[in-house]
Amino acid sequence: MATPGLPSFAHMGLDGRVLQAITELGWATPTLIQEKAIPLALEGKDLLARARTGSGKTAAYAIPLIQHLLQVKMSPSVTEQAVRGLILVPTKELGQQVLQMIRQLTTYCSRDVRVADISGQVDMSAQRPILMEKPDVVVGTPSRVLAHLQAHNLNLRHSLEVLVLDEADLLFSFGFEEDLKNLLCHFPKIYQSFLMSATFSEDVQALKELVLHNPVTLKLQESQLPAASQLRQYQIRCASEEDKFLLLYALLKLGLVRGKAILFVSAVERGYRLKLFLEQFSIPACVLNAELPVQSRCHIISQFNRGFYDYIVATDEQMLVEPVGRAKRKKGTKAEKGKDPEYGVARGIDFQNVAAVINFDPPPSVESYIHRAGRTARADNPGTVLTFVMHQECPLLAEIEEALAGESTDPLLQPYQFRMEEVEGFRYRCRDAMRSVTKQAIKEARLREIKEELLTSEKLKTYFEDNPNDLRLLRHDRPLHPAIIKPHLRNVPEYLVPPTLRAIAQPLLSKRKRRRPLASCSSRPRGHFQARGARNPLRSFRYLGRRPRRPASKEATS
Repeated sequence: MATPGLPSFAHMGLDGRVLQAITELGWATPTLIQEKAIPLALEGKDLLARARTGSGKTAAYAIPLIQHLLQVKMSPSVTEQAVRGLILVPTKELGQQVLQMIRQLTTYCSRDVRVADISGQVDMSAQRPILMEKPDVVVGTPSRVLAHLQAHNLNLRHSLEVLVLDEADLLFSFGFEEDLKNLLCHFPKIYQSFLMSATFSEDVQALKELVLHNPVTLKLQESQLPAASQLRQYQIRCASEEDKFLLLYALLKLGLVRGKAILFVSAVERGYRLKLFLEQFSIPACVLNAELPVQSRCHIISQFNRGFYDYIVATDEQMLVEPVGRAKRKKGTKAEKGKDPEYGVARGIDFQNVAAVINFDPPPSVESYIHRAGRTARADNPGTVLTFVMHQECPLLAEIEEALAGESTDPLLQPYQFRMEEVEGFRYRCRDAMRSVTKQAIKEARLREIKEELLTSEKLKTYFEDNPNDLRLLRHDRPLHPAIIKPHLRNVPEYLVPPTLRAIAQPLLSKRKRRRPLASCSSRPRGHFQARGARNPLRSFRYLGRRPRRPASKEATS
């Protein structure tokens, strides 16, 4: 029941089935972007909305889209099925997330509103039957949607009524500029458009001119990141690369970082290097990068959200080649061999209940920092961001702080109170592990992971479709073991834990085998030691002399 005086979904005139699904999701009141955007969208206006990551932008356009479709379906003049909604996303992972969100919101009207995600990396011929059924909403990347339009698997010229561009600031930077311009030729002249973004860049302004018609601009007066009371941001100065590995080992092994965490690195090779390093200490972690099959990536995110894994080593690759708005993909050029150009986990993906984001490698731009930090402290949950910074990276960090601080004079990234000299006792263990993670071991791990994930993703796909319960047992944090694992590194000796940290540290020690309890006195034969109580028989033993031997029987001697 809505609280008087507070905004409510019930006062927006939504269909009862949608309200029931919202209640089931546990959404008591709309977020700021939802409160402002949904009424305007229901009036049929075009929207250009900027809101910080994790503020509920997906529901802000999904709810009015579903409401519009339900109203159309109730009209007696509408008799034939058609694709009336199109949602364009920059990455396959985001497409899967949007699909799940719409399915949750249409739990009680799934027969009236059907949705299909065509952003997956599967053969187009397999998606053709789905599009032939004309789902009400199609979710996909611009390149895949354009390919289906050119193959005549999809026709939007006379049916499209609502167009959504999610994470619009990424669509151009991911190289979809030409695809978007070509898509416009397949759209009708009149349709409603929603353009959602976390930042207002030059690319967003260009998209505004392409697809919006007299839009209402929602630039909410809120910071790009949650308040300091919800999101704590720290920087850790590291003198060398070895210090970064040492510090991460101490944070994870001593349990100083509680809960689930995402570790961001700058390249695929760095990701496997970090995973193998953590394996040396029996700290399991998943690797997430553009080389893995899209089914595996989506499954890793799904299991991470359900609590199967505590750590993900993610590669934020798209932001590393060039800054946002400059990394254009030229027509006719191929993406780097083996990598999916439509991959991205730092943007838009709703990682749930992430306690900390650790920038093992610092983000290359302000926008990248915003989206990395946005993976934690989502909705009303608290979160922490730790950024490891070496001396040569300090100017970049200062630029990020200046851009995010605004008018505030207080430093945005507080120094993390941690004395490196307290963990010097772990340095030899850290060096030992780093020596084991050679370039050859990284190469072997990279190939083995890709082969195993491809096998799981393709050959077992049919099996998992028939046996969905077995899919939950599939894990992606298995040790790769191309490097030599040294058993003594698994445990943390108590004498190495700094005295100042012993009260709060929770070393991930392996469980020692407990001694089997001694049998009760009643189950043991009574003897000389039973009468001595609980005293140690080795200390209380007294020699009473030799017992006389029994005389041999006559039968034995005869």
